[in-house]
Amino acid sequence: MIAPVHPRTPNAQRTSVADPEAATTPAPVRSISYGGGVQSTALLVLAAQGRIDFRTFLMANVGDDSEHPGTLRYLDEYARPFAAEHGIELAVLNRVMVRSGEVRTLYGQLTKEGSRSLAIPVRMSNGAPGTRSCTADFKIKVIGRELKRRGATKEHPATIGIGISLDEIHRANKRRCEPHEEIVYPLLELGLRRIDCARIIREAGLPVPPKSSCWFCPFHRPETWHDMRRNEPDLFEKSCRLEELLNTRRHMLGKDPVYLTRFGRPLRKAIPDGVDVLPGFEDGDGLCDSGWCMT
Repeated sequence: MIAPVHPRTPNAQRTSVADPEAATTPAPVRSISYGGGVQSTALLVLAAQGRIDFRTFLMANVGDDSEHPGTLRYLDEYARPFAAEHGIELAVLNRVMVRSGEVRTLYGQLTKEGSRSLAIPVRMSNGAPGTRSCTADFKIKVIGRELKRRGATKEHPATIGIGISLDEIHRANKRRCEPHEEIVYPLLELGLRRIDCARIIREAGLPVPPKSSCWFCPFHRPETWHDMRRNEPDLFEKSCRLEELLNTRRHMLGKDPVYLTRFGRPLRKAIPDGVDVLPGFEDGDGLCDSGWCMT
């Protein structure tokens, strides 16, 4: 049995007659990076139960046109009401350009006319993922800016919790934190696996959310693409058209084609209709290793 932790009041000030300077020092910022998936939803439940010391959850939304629709539905129908019921702040943050105030989305950036950007980890002809900036630009920097706004500094860094479970411990990488952040992994500290997270969510009376990610993410496993083709054909077709758009632009620039899977061929051919799983690729596909996505 895990002993409950009494949550702190967010942004409360410390008061001490003996130390008047401390009276003006804000309490350290503590937040969970909420991805909308199984692990971070389990953290939401654990926070509601007082089993982890977090009362603020920040979700960096890569765009209503970019996040998987199932994640956005779960957010509105279950996560937000649950958080409100238990007095937890769940803030959804967009990427807003400082000068213009324009809201940018990842899909919008990829499809913008004249754009040469390949912010996502598209697969090269050898199957290896290319360089990407999506996680940094649409997750890390967005949350980092909000933490600074709430008072996080290099001298007084915010504590940011990432929803990596024990069975994905290889994704934990504290080297990627910003100077004003200290990254912690509450699920690892509690020794919880993904299956434990699903159980915690069910026991709280909530349905288990779908895996969170951008619907067009090249880190999807083959079975995820197969499920999309079978159950969400419109979304699968939209992914195919995105891949075609990116390659039309690359062809005009004299560059080699890229793909959304590691099979070195267009998505429609890589994920044939009516085939459940490609032999030999059930468990080997990549996964975003930062922990800021797919949690």
